[in-house]
Amino acid sequence: MATLNDRLRLISERIKEDKFIEGRGLGNEISFYIFDYDPKDELAVRDHVTSLHKEFQGGLYNRRIIEFDLYKMLIEITKEKRIFDRIPEMETKQGKDALFKAMTTFAKPDMFLAKIKEQIGDHNVVLLTGVGKVYPFVRSHNILNNLQGVLDKTPVIMFFPGEYDGQSLQLFSKFKDDNYYRAFRLVD
Repeated sequence: MATLNDRLRLISERIKEDKFIEGRGLGNEISFYIFDYDPKDELAVRDHVTSLHKEFQGGLYNRRIIEFDLYKMLIEITKEKRIFDRIPEMETKQGKDALFKAMTTFAKPDMFLAKIKEQIGDHNVVLLTGVGKVYPFVRSHNILNNLQGVLDKTPVIMFFPGEYDGQSLQLFSKFKDDNYYRAFRLVD
């Protein structure tokens, strides 16, 4: 079985492949990939995402990478909607359940998709991070399902702290996120 470092090194090799950027060999499927990993390796994976930015900066290999951290996006959205400062008070006065209900009602995939559309520009590789940090307010399969209509020709790599078996997502190797069949494991 490959080590985490071996698997991380393979990410760059996959991104450099022509078939990755062109979506060839996927049976006309969308180019969505999941890099799953043990949640205890979160910091190493974050560091590697930073190194991917450095490796491909300047359009090297004709790859222009953009990262969307779902947690940071959620914070931005709450600030834009002027509710960020009220969140601690809501949790204190109304409890965690009320906060959860309010946030899940509020944090809809279309808000994230609008930000992605607005910011993607001429980038041709999308990295989705922050999946674990934004749980349970945002579910990764909801983002992927809705992203299909927005980025059907742009490869997307979701960094997923848990397990993906090609059929279902299990966040933190404990919580079943949901079935998701349209993504491919980036590296085994």
